[in-house]
Amino acid sequence: MARDIGIDLGTANVLINVSGKGIVLNEPSVVAVDTTNDKVVAVGTEAYKMVGRTPGNIRVIRPLKNGVIADFDITGEMLNYFIEKLNVKGFMSKPNILICAPTGVTSIEQKAIIQAAERSGGGNVYLDFEPKVAAVGAGLDIFKPQGNMVIDIGGGTTDIAVLSMGEIVTSQSVRWAGDKMDQAIINYIKNEKNLLVGQRTAEQIKKQIGTAFEPDPDTSITVRGRDIVDGLPKQITVTAPEIQGALNDGLMSIVAATKEVLEETPPELSADIIDRGIMLTGGGAMLSNIDKLITYYLQVPVLKAENPLEAVALGTGTLLKNIENQSKRKH
Repeated sequence: MARDIGIDLGTANVLINVSGKGIVLNEPSVVAVDTTNDKVVAVGTEAYKMVGRTPGNIRVIRPLKNGVIADFDITGEMLNYFIEKLNVKGFMSKPNILICAPTGVTSIEQKAIIQAAERSGGGNVYLDFEPKVAAVGAGLDIFKPQGNMVIDIGGGTTDIAVLSMGEIVTSQSVRWAGDKMDQAIINYIKNEKNLLVGQRTAEQIKKQIGTAFEPDPDTSITVRGRDIVDGLPKQITVTAPEIQGALNDGLMSIVAATKEVLEETPPELSADIIDRGIMLTGGGAMLSNIDKLITYYLQVPVLKAENPLEAVALGTGTLLKNIENQSKRKH
């Protein structure tokens, strides 16, 4: 018997949830390819170690950009590799696959995501939207007639949605999320400190001293990179307020989009949201004080999910059970 699989196909990470086993895989959405023969050299964690450190003939590709498939073949190979690695295919049967996409994807992009999953050996492939699946994974009961609001900050997109009775009532997708946070840090250090740093260094800075609101002026980190002026390795110190300043414009775009979604929400559901608060999910929710920032500007309570990074993958498990129960009822 093949086990059902839920896939959070993220711009930054792929998480796979296998029914009965829970989350069995969480690896970066990165593939390393040898350009001389177009062969895949490494996938996931192994490929991520190569970012910014490869010789000329090895290209490290992130096949998803802004939550959608930018390189179809490589995405297919990556999914195939991860699913093979899990060894969940039964001898005869194909697993059902539930795969998640941002709310802003076009129907063509949806087809591409479904085809990539089918090519990796899935039976029935279902597609659902990230904020809905994240809400379920964060423990919200979205199937009742009451308003639930989720902000899912991933690698490529931030998805904001109000849900009721299992469906999305209003939503917005902003293409500013974890990756753009890293890029904002890289740009700030380059422009203000004349130092070039790579993506992995930027991510480290974000995790260690990044904050969305009320940064501690005494918190700082030592950063190594290449001096723009003389091209030599150099180290500098950056402070938490500097990083908060670098992230501020992008964070305010998330606040503005959340405000718009709230303005479009029917009043009865808005009342529920004031009672229940807004749930933050996704890796970007781990940025320090991001809940305080949103509460400050919107005057609505904001909660972080217990496992923000795993919320979508956890949600796929619950929704797959629902799909299975429905199909049993039909037979």
